[in-house]
Amino acid sequence: VSQRRRAHDADYPLTVREAARFLGVSAQTVYLWVERKQIPHLRVMGRNIRFLKSDLEPFRSSFKQEVEDGATT
Repeated sequence: VSQRRRAHDADYPLTVREAARFLGVSAQTVYLWVERKQIPHLRVMGRNIRFLKSDLEPFRSSFKQEVEDGATT
């Protein structure tokens, strides 16, 4: 339960899978965005990628707006 609660906390770093679920995309898409530096992320101990929900919320809003407008990048 505590881990689930932390995952909903805006300041608790999310994993790639958690971020993908939050954004409604696949983990592969999240990795692609990280590689292209299109999504705010953190590197933990060199390799591990984490995301702050507070950073993902505005990203998700702009991403949804692009989808609604029919824009593709």
